[in-house]
Amino acid sequence: MGNLVAIVGRPNVGKSTLFNRLTQTRQAIVNEEAGTTRDRQYGKVDWRGREFSLVDTGGWVLNSDDVFEEEINKQVKIAIEEADVILFTVDVMNGITDLDLDVAKILRRSKKPVIVVANKADNYELHPAASEFYSLGLGEPYCVSAINGSYTGDLLDKIVETLPEDQEDELDEELPRIAIIGRPNAGKSSLINAFIGEDRHIVTDIAGTTRDSIYTKYNKFGLNFYLVDTAGIRKKGKINEDLEYYSVIRSIRAIENSDVCVLMVDATRGIESQDLNIFSLVQKNNKGLVVCVNKWDLVEDKNQKVIDSYTNAIRERFAPFTDFPILFISALTKQRILKVLETAEMVYNNRKRRVPTAKLNEIMLPIIENYPPPAWKGKYIKIKYITQLPAGQVPSFVFFCNLPQWIKDPYKRFLENKIRDNWDFNGTPINIFIREK
Repeated sequence: MGNLVAIVGRPNVGKSTLFNRLTQTRQAIVNEEAGTTRDRQYGKVDWRGREFSLVDTGGWVLNSDDVFEEEINKQVKIAIEEADVILFTVDVMNGITDLDLDVAKILRRSKKPVIVVANKADNYELHPAASEFYSLGLGEPYCVSAINGSYTGDLLDKIVETLPEDQEDELDEELPRIAIIGRPNAGKSSLINAFIGEDRHIVTDIAGTTRDSIYTKYNKFGLNFYLVDTAGIRKKGKINEDLEYYSVIRSIRAIENSDVCVLMVDATRGIESQDLNIFSLVQKNNKGLVVCVNKWDLVEDKNQKVIDSYTNAIRERFAPFTDFPILFISALTKQRILKVLETAEMVYNNRKRRVPTAKLNEIMLPIIENYPPPAWKGKYIKIKYITQLPAGQVPSFVFFCNLPQWIKDPYKRFLENKIRDNWDFNGTPINIFIREK
C-alpha cells in the first residue's frame, strides 16, 4: 500500500524547495525520462527502507505568489482527505502569520498526523526562534533548511515513524488490478456502474487498508480482475471539482496500486493539461495504459477520418510513449465497454510477457548490426548480447556492450521500437538498460 505525504503551507515558505530536497535522493537512481519533468509536484522518497509518495500541493498553482486564502484552505482540505501524513511548512524568518493560523486551525480539527516543518532555519542561531510555532497547537516544530539540506534527515525519520504501519492486502497476486482514472466528468463512475450493472453479487469488496475499500474483485464476462478504488470514485461526489490538481492527487493512490490504468478522456473536450498530468503519473509509475475516449455517442461525425485524427492527436500529446491501445467508447450506451476490460487484460498479459533469450538475440542482433549505435570519437560501439531481466513490474531488457556510457536516448528508443515491432508489448512501458559486458 502506497503511503502519501502532502506538503501544505502558505506561498513562499519554501514548499517546492523542500519537495525537491526530500525527493532528490531518488532522482540519482531513477533517470528522469524526457518529458516527465513537468510534474514537479509529485515524487517518491525512499528512506530507511520505507517508500512513500510526496505531493507538493502548491506545485499545481501557477502564480503561487498571489494565491488566496480560500485556495490554500482548499489545498489543505484535499491534503487532509488524501494524505496519510501532512507536512505543514512555516517560515522561521517570518514567524507566524494570520494565514498560518488559519491553516493550523483546519489541521487541528482534522484527525490527521501533522508535522510542523520550520523551514529556512539556514543556520543554528535561528533554531530557538522556531519555538513560537509550538503555539500552533500541532506539536514540536522540526527545524530544517530545505536550501542546504540541514536536519532533513531528522525530518525524514519523523515522517517514516509517523506513517501508518504497512498492512498487506490479501490479494490474489495472479489477477490484474485495473484502475479507472481521468479528470472529473470524464465518465469514470458511469463506466464503473456499467461494469457493475445491476448484478451487485458479482462484486466482492475486499476489506482494504484505507478508508474505502480500495480493491473490488470482479468476476464478469469470464474475466477475473480487481478494480482499484471504486468506492472512492462512486462515493466522493462533486467535491472541489473546480480544482485542476484535485483529480491528480485523487488518482495517485489508484495508479500506484494498479497494474493497468484505464485513462478516460472526454471526446467532447479533447486532451487537456490535466489529462497530461494524470498520464505522466502513469508513466512515472511505469504502469500499463489503455486510453478510452468516452462519450463517443455524443460525437456527430464518427467516420474513420475523425477517429484517425483523434488517435493521432492523443499519440502526439503523449509522445514519446505511443504504443498503447486507444478505444472509442460510451459508458452510457455501454458501447464497447467489454472491450475495455479485454484490452486491459491484454495489456496486463503483455506486462508479463517473457521473450526467450535465444529468440531475442536471433532477431535483434542482425538489426543492430545493420543500424549500429553511432561511433563515438572514432570508437565503435558493439552490442554483443541481449537478455530480458527476470519478471519484474515492467518488461526490462539488458543490452551488453563495450562502451555503455556512449549509447544515448535516441538509440535506446530505436532499440525499444524494434522490440515493440517484433513482440507485442502494446500498452506497457519497457525499460532498456545498457551494461558493460
